[in-house]
Amino acid sequence: MTETAAPSTPAERYAVFRERRALAAVQPQGPLALVNTQWVGDEQTIWGVPGRWTPAPKGTSGLTVTAEAAEGIHVDGVLVDGTVLVRGKDDPAPSSVQFDDHTTGFVIAGDDGLYALRVWDSQSEGIQKFGSIDAFDYDPDWVITGTFREIDGGSVMGFEHLKSDGKTRDAVVPGEIRFTHDGAEYDIAAFKAGNALQLVFADATNGDDTYSVGRFLFLAPNPDGSITLDFNTAILPPCAFSYAFNCPLPPKQNRFPFRIEAGEKNVLASDGTLLH
Repeated sequence: MTETAAPSTPAERYAVFRERRALAAVQPQGPLALVNTQWVGDEQTIWGVPGRWTPAPKGTSGLTVTAEAAEGIHVDGVLVDGTVLVRGKDDPAPSSVQFDDHTTGFVIAGDDGLYALRVWDSQSEGIQKFGSIDAFDYDPDWVITGTFREIDGGSVMGFEHLKSDGKTRDAVVPGEIRFTHDGAEYDIAAFKAGNALQLVFADATNGDDTYSVGRFLFLAPNPDGSITLDFNTAILPPCAFSYAFNCPLPPKQNRFPFRIEAGEKNVLASDGTLLH
């Protein structure tokens, strides 16, 4: 058996990155599989799935679902016949929901105390029509070194979201990022996302060559106080794949007046047209 050599050049690593992104897009709970996100404020049905859904008792994470066994809902592997708690993603042990052999779900928490059910379909229309994630060719000129200055305790910044009607959600910005492009300095804001920083940015390609809302870039400070912005790894936000996502929008300081011809462009259908 011949082992495939590990990618050794930046261009080869970029090709592997592109392959993995396309594969991730069509997973059973990948971005193309999300068909509904429905917030639950009182007892209601949820589009596309059975059961009657209500908020969990005050102080408890998640939603409750009431269903008969014939409806076929399984929560944490157990068939629902009556009323069951579906714990949210903010719980240490979040619940999983199975509706049939290709439809699943889980519950997410909102900033206002409400919870929503997210419904995923591994046979969604988006997955069936998907062709590729269009992207620029690898360009070493778009690997930029900047500086990072940590803010003790971080600062809080409000980020507007696509479907939030101008309302903002506070996010922790751990430090100040600065880089230079064509002789001009830019101070940008990236919020904490797990062990990384997430930069939500826009540039002059948006609505032309790239997705109109903007793109994401995940990065991490280097031990020497520098930070690498490899725009070749800029990715499309989840809302480029499914309208059921609500993505953060680039704040003013992250809206660049120049074109960043690197990273992902748009999600394409199999016939080459825009999927959304």
